[in-house]
Amino acid sequence: METATRVLIYEDNVDLRTSLSQLLSGSVGMELAGALGNCTQAEADMKRLRPDVVLMDIDMPGCTGIEGLRRIKAIAPNINVVMLTVFEENDRVFDAICAGADGYLLKKTSPSRLLDAIGEVRAGGAPMTPAIARQVLRLFPKVPPRRPSEDSHANLSAREQEILGLLVEGYSYKMIAADRNISIDTVRSHIKKIYEKLHVRSMTEAVSKALREGLT
Repeated sequence: METATRVLIYEDNVDLRTSLSQLLSGSVGMELAGALGNCTQAEADMKRLRPDVVLMDIDMPGCTGIEGLRRIKAIAPNINVVMLTVFEENDRVFDAICAGADGYLLKKTSPSRLLDAIGEVRAGGAPMTPAIARQVLRLFPKVPPRRPSEDSHANLSAREQEILGLLVEGYSYKMIAADRNISIDTVRSHIKKIYEKLHVRSMTEAVSKALREGLT
């Protein structure tokens, strides 16, 4: 039997924290590891609650979500941290990505998309809402793409190039599956191969390399 994904919530808004807790507690394959109003004791929380995924609010009293993210990644880099925010500003997105965020979603994200995102991040993806994905793309300098290298572009199949292009546009795994009329598992298989061929470990790295080397 597949083990449930343990999710820890950091959110100082009581109503939102309660609604997220109820969502996760009632979802198949999910287990609520905890729901806390601040991340001032992040290191101790990781050892005590043992989450697989952390949903992290950016603005909290005492310790910001980005600082909490840094603390978590310093002691437990394998724990996936998805940032939740009402903001779309470049500096916040950039700081979170540099600190090691595995995903970045707006708080108005629908419950179904949020659950999909938790599944994506556990499968090695980096879930982002389209608005955030566009912000990420704007962080990259507008430079002419380099000539594709033999060890990257030449080894990607036509379908893998299509899927990489959709990742660059901010598509989720579910959106890619619907767009190309294939299953989620097939999408995951293609993305795993893309990561292997590009020698990257996350969607952010794949998108960055695609933009730098003109792979799509």
